[in-house]
Amino acid sequence: MSTEDTNKVSPESAKLMEQILYEVKRVVVGQDRFLERVMVALLAQGHLLVEGVPGLAKTLTVKTLSQAIRGSFKRIQFTPDLVPADLVGTRIYNQKTGDFGTSLGPVFANLLLADEINRAPAKVQSALLEVMQERQVTIAGESHKVPSPFVVMATQNPIETEGTYPLPEAQVDRFMMKVLVDYPSDEEEFVIVQRVIGVPAVMSPIASTYELAELQAACRSVYVDPALIQYAVQLVGATRRPEQYGLKDHARFISFGASPRASISLVEGARALAMMRGRRYALIEDMTDLVHDVLRHRLVLSYEALSEGMSADKLIDQIMQRIAAPSKPIAHSEAGNERRAA
Repeated sequence: MSTEDTNKVSPESAKLMEQILYEVKRVVVGQDRFLERVMVALLAQGHLLVEGVPGLAKTLTVKTLSQAIRGSFKRIQFTPDLVPADLVGTRIYNQKTGDFGTSLGPVFANLLLADEINRAPAKVQSALLEVMQERQVTIAGESHKVPSPFVVMATQNPIETEGTYPLPEAQVDRFMMKVLVDYPSDEEEFVIVQRVIGVPAVMSPIASTYELAELQAACRSVYVDPALIQYAVQLVGATRRPEQYGLKDHARFISFGASPRASISLVEGARALAMMRGRRYALIEDMTDLVHDVLRHRLVLSYEALSEGMSADKLIDQIMQRIAAPSKPIAHSEAGNERRAA
């Protein structure tokens, strides 16, 4: 087998990913970038924070994807009167048997949509912490594992801020990416209307959750050059210590930088994106395409930044201009040699 062949994703995996995306696109019009990020999170076993106005097919995308992989889908509408037991479950007394039984909550699903997560109080938002990180919940001292794969997609409405509760920093950091969803183009909206008034598309399940688990395992074997990992560490380090990277003027704009989780998310996201693009090795563009999505929600801007209209995305742009990408190409042969040595 040639080196070129070993550097490519297996034909079976490539075909399966292509079929999943094709099936979702039969129902969802446009939103290619958003769908790509959902797939990245699915392959890298991360979680997504999505910001966009209502009516942009966020729910439809996740629901359709869960059908394509034969997974379970649950949607929770977050409201101010929600309590943690509404999410994770509770103990219920059975009068017939005289015993207490456990009623599991809606978090026990493959794809969980937390709609308008910032409308619920902090204690409810924090109830998601354990399940997002540990993939299990504890009810009355007993641990229950959620099904695998497990992805949380939480949405926020950027328009209405009245009656909302900002997400705790600890929880925001557990989201692999924050994706901004925009309005469709006129051409896409024309197709959307046509599909809605026409015959609904019938979904065909493409893969099983077992096959998806195999794709996730294959994703973890994608080669990442140490120079690329160093680049991720430098980008994240520049948000914490800007002066060390020649960005002294930017230190006043950042109250708190990104945590090491950001570096991990950049590398794991680059792996997933490389795999979706048919490669078993990550390139610099796989990482740079995800930098804004991975970092924007992890930067805590100072009051000075807000008063001067400096956004997280603008700061990230300036950091990327300052931090030089790896000068040497990520050698394809190195990727093949690394795997053969392993």
